[in-house]
Amino acid sequence: MSARPEALFPLFGDLTGLDGIGPKTAQALGQAGIEAPRDLLFTLPHSGIDRALRPTIRGADLPAVLTVEVEIGQHRPPRSKGGAYRVHVRDAETEFQVVFFRARGDYLTRLLPEGARRILSGRVEFFDGMAQMVHPDHILPPAEAEALPAFEPVYPLAGGVTQKLMVRAIHSAQGRAPDLAEWIDPGLVAREGWPGWRAALAAAHAPERPEDLSPDAPARRRLAYDELLAHQLTLALARLARRRRPGIETRGDGRLRRSVLAALPYDPTGAQSRAIEEIAADMAEPHRMNRLLQGDVGAGKTLVAFAALLVAIEAGGQGVLMAPTEILARQHMESLAPMAEAAGVRLALLTGRDKGAERRAKLAALEAGEIDCLVGTHAVFQKDVVFRDLRLAVVDEQHRFGVRQRLELGRKGAAVDVLVMTATPIPRSLALATYGDMDVSVLDEKPPGRQPVKTALVATDRMDEVVDHLRRAVAEGRQAYWVCPLVEESETVDLTAATQRFERLRAALGEGVVGLVHGQMPPAEKDATMARFVAGEIAVLVATTVIEVGVNVPRASIMVIERAEWFGLAQLHQLRGRVGRGAAASTCLLMYQSPLSETAEQRLRTLRETEDGFRIAEVDLEMRGAGDLIGTAQSGLPRFRIADPERQAGLMAVAQSDARRLLADDPSLEGERGRAARALLWLMRQDEAIRLIGVG
Repeated sequence: MSARPEALFPLFGDLTGLDGIGPKTAQALGQAGIEAPRDLLFTLPHSGIDRALRPTIRGADLPAVLTVEVEIGQHRPPRSKGGAYRVHVRDAETEFQVVFFRARGDYLTRLLPEGARRILSGRVEFFDGMAQMVHPDHILPPAEAEALPAFEPVYPLAGGVTQKLMVRAIHSAQGRAPDLAEWIDPGLVAREGWPGWRAALAAAHAPERPEDLSPDAPARRRLAYDELLAHQLTLALARLARRRRPGIETRGDGRLRRSVLAALPYDPTGAQSRAIEEIAADMAEPHRMNRLLQGDVGAGKTLVAFAALLVAIEAGGQGVLMAPTEILARQHMESLAPMAEAAGVRLALLTGRDKGAERRAKLAALEAGEIDCLVGTHAVFQKDVVFRDLRLAVVDEQHRFGVRQRLELGRKGAAVDVLVMTATPIPRSLALATYGDMDVSVLDEKPPGRQPVKTALVATDRMDEVVDHLRRAVAEGRQAYWVCPLVEESETVDLTAATQRFERLRAALGEGVVGLVHGQMPPAEKDATMARFVAGEIAVLVATTVIEVGVNVPRASIMVIERAEWFGLAQLHQLRGRVGRGAAASTCLLMYQSPLSETAEQRLRTLRETEDGFRIAEVDLEMRGAGDLIGTAQSGLPRFRIADPERQAGLMAVAQSDARRLLADDPSLEGERGRAARALLWLMRQDEAIRLIGVG
């Protein structure tokens, strides 16, 4: 493994070596994630203050930060302890006061001697009919006017560290920045008109006007690209290292797939056929597949996943399909059973509930190769689960499944191919940032027979009409979901609890018609209620969002979401996807409490106007940001200091193709640009990537 280049040593030294930073300041900065001089370089100003010198404060729109040259007049110390110390001053056209609190008189007479001229810069406001500047930010003799920048950068601050100290420390860190060879493709640098790395840092820390603070300013864009390129190089190296590891060539003869497709009442969509081909081609390669199958609600991912499992079985191997919850595992089992039967495939379910002799029998059959495909929860991870010849692992619902689990799964079979399914449409920029190490298949067509869902907005004060509508629908034999936002009645939050809503609907619609599921229930009770709803014994299911993922009840054609303005867009889209699965026309009622905030209104309007999950995800991303979109804790998104993967999706895509091209030309980064790219990886703390270089 290569060592960090010597030129970068000064940037990774101790903060206390920098101007003005002692152990205490270093500790405060450390708590804000600034641990080395390099981190200060990448802490850019977030705003700036106009400090341009003007002749007078007269005519200025107060309050405002102003910089003027004044003549110092009379000092008026406070009458009582702790009062205001006032100094009268005069600029070219008018008089005003400079005010200090808790200041020492002897210090102020030295700082502002009567009759002297000084440059003052600070916030000026009216108080009791008089203009005042309270505690000026800067006080300088006119000879030192040059020291004050006309546009002063303002930095984000960490625990008690002042602006002055930040500026000093960053200036000191800049002195340590070495000249590094260019790692960006020269054609791209020329086309974008980007400065070199060091020049970009200097420009980003010395903005001359507000435009220089924009993410699109050339210096900032270049520094953002450096971060994105380092991130994409890491993902591309991981992908390359995986492709070099031997896999198993799994080639099916197509007989099982043909029999399943022949038994279907419809033809697969173009997107489904394309995805099945991509996956089969990947599985036939000598390296391990690591593919993401991304599809909108109801795009038919299950069929594609099953076709992939059939490739493994046709080739004489086994497959496993893993779901995040037992309800979902059972549901997969039910939807796959008829297809498995058509193909003569032996299917079994393994969950945490399997105990004793029954479990032992399943495990023995699995090891003997008498089970072709295992469906289960994370119980399939346990040590005693041994396959005879596992070729493919399909993982459902990515967000509950981090990179660590992806690796763990790979260890189950010598060189298992992995297919990850997600029903959450992810905007391209995020897919690149999160799954850049994977190949992606997208299902962007709905299978025939899926009904469009009519979406309407209804204010909560029309609750009685909604209940009447529901009564008629139930009488016609239809089923409905009623989603409530919270379970525990909370004094502070004005929300109807699910239990209360359940009682009221039961009173309105009759005993035995309404069921209730919520997060606090014992799992067995929850499963039993869900099973009764699936079987049609219950007409209305009142639920908290436990029904969000994957539940399939074709007869349910009405979805009521109470206090819809409290939900995120992606969540609302997922919930709406629970209806429209059968032959009946379906409706989704978004009930809201008025007045709506602007963002809530935009969310609900977007949902009413489109059923396209990818479009909805783009809007969601614009409104909320990446961390929120996938839950920052498990988003797996890198923490960028400068780049913004949402707003700079285009740059992320360029960085991905640039990184892959660089590695295709120079896989071990030994060439001139390759060595520069190594320095970039070290600079961006991508030590993981350095370990992957040349791993074969």
